[in-house]
Amino acid sequence: MNKEQRKQIIFGRHPVVDAIQSGSSIDKIFLQQGIRGEFEKEIRGLSKQYNIPCQFVPKEKLAKMVRGNHQGIVAMLSLISYYKIEDVLPMVYERSETPLLVLLDGITDVRNLGAIARSAEVCGAHAIVLPSKGSAMITAEGIKTSAGALTKIPVCRENSLISTMEFLQQSGIHIVASDLKGKKRVDQVDFTLPVAIVLGSEGEGVRSAVLEKANETFIIPQRGTTDSLNVSVAGGIILYEAIRQRLGSD
Repeated sequence: MNKEQRKQIIFGRHPVVDAIQSGSSIDKIFLQQGIRGEFEKEIRGLSKQYNIPCQFVPKEKLAKMVRGNHQGIVAMLSLISYYKIEDVLPMVYERSETPLLVLLDGITDVRNLGAIARSAEVCGAHAIVLPSKGSAMITAEGIKTSAGALTKIPVCRENSLISTMEFLQQSGIHIVASDLKGKKRVDQVDFTLPVAIVLGSEGEGVRSAVLEKANETFIIPQRGTTDSLNVSVAGGIILYEAIRQRLGSD
């Protein structure tokens, strides 16, 4: 752990609980394996209530993270403040704007996350949505890769991507997912609608359960023999198509 990362952590039972309850933005909680009882139940409850990922790790890992008495718990502070999608969406509609959202399914590479955020902010996306588990933490490297976009565009962290998709669909959002087996080309998707774009993980793509929940899937045409595009490059292409259509419809 480097010096910058050490500045982002708090440890000890009371400091971590106080930070959570005071509304501090926390990326992740590391709880020592084997801890049981009321404290473990309290942390589980708080992590669920505040949508904070909680990981059980060996005592040795915690000892490497901090030099003091960690009391079995370490929390990594976030460099940004997280939003809730149910708070962001009404603000978009109140401004009489057409929602453009980016949902990331299992993006674990912080540089890809930063690059996608940069494209999303430049192309006028209103928010990025991350699942609370299985996503890259937002680090200084990610913010640098995003050219600061991660501090400008709202980032929402949600417990369940599928539940979030259901909420968005009920709110009038058309959900489209990038998929190598998609029937449509990206330019055949109507991005002038209120839309949420789903991008999948670097290796596996969008999970099948998420694809099934989307309103439609699409593919980026390609002629070369490389298996697929890097997810951040694909995201840039898709977002450019969205802004191209929207500018053309003004």
